[in-house]
Amino acid sequence: MTGFCTFLACATLALLLPSKLVAGTTDDALLQMGWDEIVELARGGEVNWFMWGGSDEINQYVSDYIGGLLRDRYDIVLNRVGVSDTVEVVNLVLGEREAGNLDDGAVDLMWINGENFRTMLQGDLVFCGYPDLLPNNVLVDWDNPAIANDFGVPVNGCEVPWSTAQFAFAHNTALVAQPPRSIPELLVWIRENPGLFTYPAPPDFNGSVFVRHVFYHAAGGVETLPDAFDQTRFDDVAARTWRILNGIEPSLWREGQTYPATIAALDQLYANQEVAITFNYEPATIGIGIENGSLPPTTQGYAMTDGTIGNTNYTLIPFNSPNKAAAMVLQNLLLSPEAQIEKAQPGVWGAQPGIDMTQVKGPLRAAFDATERHPNVVPVEDLAETVLPELQAAWITAIEQGWIAHVGNN
Repeated sequence: MTGFCTFLACATLALLLPSKLVAGTTDDALLQMGWDEIVELARGGEVNWFMWGGSDEINQYVSDYIGGLLRDRYDIVLNRVGVSDTVEVVNLVLGEREAGNLDDGAVDLMWINGENFRTMLQGDLVFCGYPDLLPNNVLVDWDNPAIANDFGVPVNGCEVPWSTAQFAFAHNTALVAQPPRSIPELLVWIRENPGLFTYPAPPDFNGSVFVRHVFYHAAGGVETLPDAFDQTRFDDVAARTWRILNGIEPSLWREGQTYPATIAALDQLYANQEVAITFNYEPATIGIGIENGSLPPTTQGYAMTDGTIGNTNYTLIPFNSPNKAAAMVLQNLLLSPEAQIEKAQPGVWGAQPGIDMTQVKGPLRAAFDATERHPNVVPVEDLAETVLPELQAAWITAIEQGWIAHVGNN
């Protein structure tokens, strides 16, 4: 049975455990090994994976399915450590570096992307240069800019993709027959239907991406924004964004006096029919919610005519992981077609693959092609027609901090 521990308990436990890597294998030596040698080094060990723990379905997939394969094939124990925000893990690793812990950290693997990746790179907190050693890395389309760049920051061998995702809206058809299908329409709809819409307060991940959609609208389209952060351009667009968001605030749930703290809190308001629209960066959660009874069966996902933001999420090995070999074996397993196909099943998670499935042939490809989609989940093809890129991480940090200062604290 795979392990699970609380954030603090597992962090403390990991610091006390012996490490095969520390015992005599340097990072440079590890990078010179063949794959079979890496597997043997990892065999019989363990790996502490720190990741957002807000989804029961994702947690179960990781602990039971992935943890089971890791145990059965490699005799490696997977400790899934659930956190509410990835920044907690970034700060843990940063604190270890500042304390001089350079080779015996608590974290072996992180689920990460965006501004947290940029922070890790800037702090020299990342183990890099190894993805080509993973056999399943050949299935990753590194020629795709959306894979090779994480929120505009080149990956450069410092992360391994896990899944792709795209933001999608959903509405309760019993309350709203025809939902607003663009950001301008949504802003009008909010004013005309007071109390039936709200969004999580940034820096909640889903709340933050909703605000970025309004920011794109205020800018006149994401194509008008430069790749590199520009303070003058930001100040101009941000001022318009705060006016829009403050303008709709009296029409939000509870007149905007408070915001849900998380996407789970928004979904609970939606389930209680206190609001009529919800959203998520992972569209498949709509089908899962309907099946497990947490969302009403009258929920229907939909695409926006002006597009929604899509990105890739990754796993990363911190610089001071004592179990890098085991973390690499885990990453290679996560990239395997069978693990990616299992993850794509609507009753498991419904996440889109992080690998190029056109390179997968035979029965595995047939199994992926046969994957059934929940009828209430917006088709991936519909979303892909108008996918919008993410901004570089510096923009996102500024937008989140600006929202807190000019909207959340007003």
